[in-house]
Amino acid sequence: MSTYSLSPEELADFHRQGFAGPFTLYDREDMTRLWRRERVRLLDRGAAVYEDVAAKSAATNIANYDRHLDNAFLAEHVCAPQIVDRVASILGPDVLCWRTEFFPKYPGDEGTDWHQADTFANASGTPQIAWPGGSDFGGTITVWAAFTDAKVDTGCLQFIPGTHRTMFYDETKRMHYDPDNARDLEKQGVRRGFFGYDYRELQIDPDWRPDESRARSMEMEAGQFIVFWSTLMHASHPHAGLTKQMRLGFAGRYVPTSVRVYPDTDRIEEYGGTVSLDRYGSVLVSGADEFGHNRIARETTLGHPFPARRP
Repeated sequence: MSTYSLSPEELADFHRQGFAGPFTLYDREDMTRLWRRERVRLLDRGAAVYEDVAAKSAATNIANYDRHLDNAFLAEHVCAPQIVDRVASILGPDVLCWRTEFFPKYPGDEGTDWHQADTFANASGTPQIAWPGGSDFGGTITVWAAFTDAKVDTGCLQFIPGTHRTMFYDETKRMHYDPDNARDLEKQGVRRGFFGYDYRELQIDPDWRPDESRARSMEMEAGQFIVFWSTLMHASHPHAGLTKQMRLGFAGRYVPTSVRVYPDTDRIEEYGGTVSLDRYGSVLVSGADEFGHNRIARETTLGHPFPARRP
């Protein structure tokens, strides 16, 4: 067992509920200091792998993708043993980080709608990850880190425990991007959107509704993180606007090296934008890649090597 691996009890609980944590990675004061520094550095997109995003589709969520590929702090973050050991205890020793995303929520923003993700074809219509045939698993392990405090009134995550084993959505359907009509919809009495989409378009049963009476709010302090299956039903509260501070989450997504990342495609097309994968690579954060399915990034675009992978 590695230093930060989930204990047998934690692992059993994870498989039952679909999530584990929160865990602490940074002291709250350290996280505040680090983010104050890094948010300035991240304004420079000159070395970003999707360098044309800012000009062409800055309002889309693609603009938040994969900054660990050009930012040294984020590169170290996705490889942190406190994260990787726990993920490897779930997925096995050979692990890739295949995507990161920022999730900002500003005062007055609506909540994020209830959703699940298996192949991540939900927005583009094209699977972005493919597990081996016959696999008992699907989706990805998401590690969602709070870079600022995430409380109910600032828009923290919500989970419905145990929902990760059943998909309530059909990702082969194509959602329609319409940022004007899909935002600020009231769903079961809460303002919820999904980055310009209405996730209800993917429901297998159009009359089904998530059982919000079972929902748990996952409050975290800055510097903490939580680990969950992407197939777990999850959402977030609206930002009530009681404080001027934004809520900022940073999500790393992890799969075993046996999974094919962006199979049969050379671009990401979703959220009203398109980016090329020419400069993209997954990061080997643990073990070895014996499959060779995927392009591997050995260092950031600025030449900063990724920390030595865990054995």
